[in-house]
Formats: sequence, C-alpha cells, structure tokens
Amino acid sequence: MTYRGRFAPSPTGPLHFGSLVSALASWLDARAHRGAWLVRVEDIDGPRTVPGAAKDILATLERFGMHADEPPVWQSTRTARYQQALEQLKAAGMIYPCGCTRKEIADSLLNAHARNTTLAYPGTCRDGLHGKPARAWRLRVPDGDSAVITFEDRWQGKQTQNLATEVGDFVLKRADDQWAYQLAVVVDDAEACITHIVRGADLMDSTARQIYLQRCLGVPTPEYLHVPVVTNEQGEKLSKQNGATALDIDKPLEALCAAAQHLGLDLESAAAHTTLDGFYAAATAAWAKRMGLPAA
Repeated sequence: MTYRGRFAPSPTGPLHFGSLVSALASWLDARAHRGAWLVRVEDIDGPRTVPGAAKDILATLERFGMHADEPPVWQSTRTARYQQALEQLKAAGMIYPCGCTRKEIADSLLNAHARNTTLAYPGTCRDGLHGKPARAWRLRVPDGDSAVITFEDRWQGKQTQNLATEVGDFVLKRADDQWAYQLAVVVDDAEACITHIVRGADLMDSTARQIYLQRCLGVPTPEYLHVPVVTNEQGEKLSKQNGATALDIDKPLEALCAAAQHLGLDLESAAAHTTLDGFYAAATAAWAKRMGLPAA
C-alpha cells in the first residue's frame, strides 16, 4: 500500500516548537518512505478556534519548507461526513444518547475514585435517559476480553488499553453539538486513505478508542508512531494554553535543528545547518536510520 501520512494541527494559535516536532516527524517519516504528506486543519472545535490561526500555521509550514503533497483539508467543511458516520453507527445499534451533565459525570468519577474502582464512564444512560434530555451521543464499548485493545507503536512499543475499565462508553458528538475529536479523526483518516499516523505521545491515550471506532465503521487501521512531547520547565506539555511562543519564521533552520535534536536525530552533514534542502536531506537520512528504514 502506498504510504500516506499527515499532520493535523488545531488552529488554536500559531505553530509553536512542540507542534513543529510533530510536524517534522510526520514529514520525515513520509519522505523516508517515499510517500505522500498531507495537512489537515482540525478546526471543528469552534470555541477553541482562533481566527487567522490556520492561515498562520499553513504559512509557517511553507516558510519552514514542509510542503504538502495535496491541498489542505479543513474539518469544518466535513460535518456531513461525520453525521453519516454517526447515522451508520446508530443504525447498527452501537451508539446511544446520553443525558449526563459534566457535574454528574464528575461526581460519579469522584465517587469511583473514593471507592478505588474504575474511573471509566459508568454507563448511566446505556439503558435509557431516565427522563433526562439527550445531550450527547456515546459509543458502546464491549466488556471482557473484547474491550482490550492492543497495538504496536513504532516508537513506544506494545500498548494495551482496556476500554471498559479505563475509558467506558465515549462521546462522539458533544452536548454543545460539536463533533468529538475521536469520530472526526477516524472518519478523516479513513477517507484520506492514511496508512501511517505520526503524532505526539500526548495523543497515544486516544489510539485505542480510535482503533475500536475504526473496527465499528469497517475502515482500515493505520500504523501508529507517537513521538515524545516537548515539555516546559515545569514538566508540562508545551502548548498554547501554557504560554508556548510562536516560532520565529525568520530562523527556520535553528528551530528545525532543535526539533531534530529532540527526536534524537544525528545530523552529521554540515549542510544540515546551512540550508533547508541540506537539513531535510540529512534529517531524512537520520530518521530512516533511526527507524530502521532503507536509505532514501
């Protein structure tokens, strides 16, 4: 199968160093496989979307020499496809409406923590709304061995998660009528024929849910690779929410070399530090070596 990878930023602010690491890793993996690299703007979370941020991110990627092989896709234009997927699951009896408020869920999890039992959603609305209005739609997860999802991460190794005890029935459409990340990303990756997903390790906890949802929708499961996240001085994931600054578009090589260093790549070529072409040639070779791929 022809390799197809992607970078999927959320336009909640300008591109920062943590996002650059993920973008670079996905770009290098695509190039090392001689495959295609796509960009998808994940702008379906309206309340968090910052006007102009998507345009700024795309311009920064271009300035840094990461050119997509196809025009960018915008999630905000694809809500009809998410609705179709929801209707497919509804027809199969795999989802149900949920009337629980955030406070009710938080209280149930707090009580579960006090009892030292599972912190998964307790399935309150599985058998009906009990007089409450429908707020969200949840996907039923199986019980027993069927709830255990195992996958081999190309960076992190074997991963296992029990959806029943660690997650519970999860939301596909939120109470505020926004589409959940889990549904949108699975539908989009399947339609774009994505074969390999390279992203930050902060998203690894979502992977088991996405694999299960892929099975429910009857779409292929890509290969996964989760790179170490960049953290600040307090050990927190570097993000726009905790003050991550925008990249300096006038110093792309400096930021790219730092991102390559974070990924553990040894850039032996002197040209890697003087031109973008030199950097990408050296970085692609270093990535291929690290991942055990044939030299480009």
